[in-house]
Amino acid sequence: MTRGSRLRLVLRDVASGCAFGSMAVSGQLPLWTLGLYGFSLVAALLGKRLFARRAKLTALLLLGVAAVLAVNVTAGSLNLVVAACAFAGLISAHRLLSTPDPATDGQVHLSGLLMVAGGAALSGELVYGLFLVAFSVLSSVSLALGVVESAVPEGEPIPVRQVLRPLSTGVSFAVAGAVAFFILFPRLNWNMTGPRASPGIGPATTGFSNTVRLGGTGTIKDNPRVVLRATLNPDPGVDALGAYWVGRTYDIFDGLEWTNAGGVRKEREPLLTLRPGGDNLVHQRVELLPAYGGRTLIALETPSRLGNAVANTSTGGRRTSLQELSGGEARFLEPGISYSYEAYSLPPGGSGDRFRKLPPVEQDALLALPENIDPRVAQTAARVLDGEREPMAAAQKLAAWLQREHSYTLEQAGERDDPLADFLFERKAGHCEHFATALTLMLRTQGIRARLATGFFGGERVNEGYILRAGDAHAWTHVLVPERGFVTVDATPPANRPGQGSKWMQRLLGLYEAIESRWRNSVVDYSFRDQVDVARALVRPPKGSEKNERSQLPPARAWGAALVVGMLVYAGWRLVERLSGRPRPLEATRFVDAVEAQLASAGIARGDDETLEELHARMASDGHALAPALAPITRRYLEARFGGRPLRQGEADTLLRSLKSAVSDFVRLEAQLRARTDERRARAS
Repeated sequence: MTRGSRLRLVLRDVASGCAFGSMAVSGQLPLWTLGLYGFSLVAALLGKRLFARRAKLTALLLLGVAAVLAVNVTAGSLNLVVAACAFAGLISAHRLLSTPDPATDGQVHLSGLLMVAGGAALSGELVYGLFLVAFSVLSSVSLALGVVESAVPEGEPIPVRQVLRPLSTGVSFAVAGAVAFFILFPRLNWNMTGPRASPGIGPATTGFSNTVRLGGTGTIKDNPRVVLRATLNPDPGVDALGAYWVGRTYDIFDGLEWTNAGGVRKEREPLLTLRPGGDNLVHQRVELLPAYGGRTLIALETPSRLGNAVANTSTGGRRTSLQELSGGEARFLEPGISYSYEAYSLPPGGSGDRFRKLPPVEQDALLALPENIDPRVAQTAARVLDGEREPMAAAQKLAAWLQREHSYTLEQAGERDDPLADFLFERKAGHCEHFATALTLMLRTQGIRARLATGFFGGERVNEGYILRAGDAHAWTHVLVPERGFVTVDATPPANRPGQGSKWMQRLLGLYEAIESRWRNSVVDYSFRDQVDVARALVRPPKGSEKNERSQLPPARAWGAALVVGMLVYAGWRLVERLSGRPRPLEATRFVDAVEAQLASAGIARGDDETLEELHARMASDGHALAPALAPITRRYLEARFGGRPLRQGEADTLLRSLKSAVSDFVRLEAQLRARTDERRARAS
């Protein structure tokens, strides 16, 4: 096998691997298909074509695998799209291990296209886009090398080095053309075919559960995975939002863990109204990512309405109803890999709840204390407050004391019989759940109603929205203030409220999120409306322009667009002028026609479907006198047509003159030989 053939096969196999990777990033393919394809790809790259002599037998195995996938689809244990993608991958694996030939190459590339289409149906993530571009480039170069290889005479080396440069240029233009086609060709929004969701990499984590139990380590604070995206209206426009995102609240503490006193309030509602709204509500479009993994809705404090919820699954998205539980918690009723919904929250400063609206059981729960609470808790709270009974002032005074006298740490010594007393009087160090629990119970010992809230704290700006990470999970205290409702007071030191993970890892993930967000907005969600907006942006006046401006001149953007178009037209005109002002070199196809005409004058003609190089090989094997003269012409023709080295001005004429001279000598010698032969025959007769 020649060097060019090996390179072509490697590019073909790697391109197929990229196509399979575009599906595998969705995380939905069965593990056994990943193993089988991975083994086949490695074997193919090592040159081991294990199915070369067993094509029919292995084809029967493929039919058996198809039957297994069909049974799983019928039983409902496997999605039809996922099964089709898995089978396309197995077909490609079978072809990789078969004998390399033009038919097999075509089948590998075709199965690669099918896998790329399947990857688009399973996910639209940024990594999928990278695999798509890699597959397009590698498969294009592989196909082009196959064309060159078929045109080179057998036994001659393939001009790989000369071919790769023009091929790279051609592929670059093809990619640029594909991008232009994508931008300009009218289209529907990708998501109109049904949103896709993939489980992502690694186990999901919500950052909180049905209970909050003191003790153990705060490992969640080290997790940099993004769990939530949100866009706000009005947009604060700040890089660090520093907001509280509430998920649920707790009112009963038994000395070790927190639970809720109430139960289900509303069983199934498409729209939940948690509290009366008003003016200046903050609107949020929220997307809970696969890394989140829970069914509790998250919203800015303090949520008023929640609705328009969609559960995204591997088969698409569907509307889901909501369920309201005690403590202001709202849950999705339908399972999903990820969720999207809308929320409206009151402006910061109070929840809008009133004491008289709470059920009696919840009123009592706001003052409940564990049976065996350490008496030092109440004594310390009374000493710190020194007679202060106004709820908000008392809470702030206790929070300041906790931050001053206690330190923040994620490392704990394990389970304790009384973790609150251990935090307050022994270790004097803990994480947010310890600080929030201490503040809540110290307030209750002084007759001030309070509860514990959990959710997230923060909001990192990425493009036009905000993201939250798993490490932003947080706990704080709600203090019931007369005529204001529940007000947030956070005893955790401010520097320790956001995630405590590695800063460089957060920056790296933040950069990826920014790029991925651009990919989603510019590619996945790109629609006909966006195309119209792009066209309008070229002539639309800037947003800050004066309305009373009387100038009738076009806006600056229109001048800029006209300037760019004018420069492109001028550059094209100069190029055409330069090319038309000099003699055009003889094209390779016209050159070979002239060569055939010269050979025809010597009585030599090409056979049906016989190429010039095949004709030269036949003449050389027959020892024809014109074969040496035809050799440089054949080589130069191949370089001009496939090697990226066009004929220089005058070069074609020189080659044709040398051939014409050789043909003339050949014809003259042939004529002399015939004359001598005729003369000998005449003498003999």
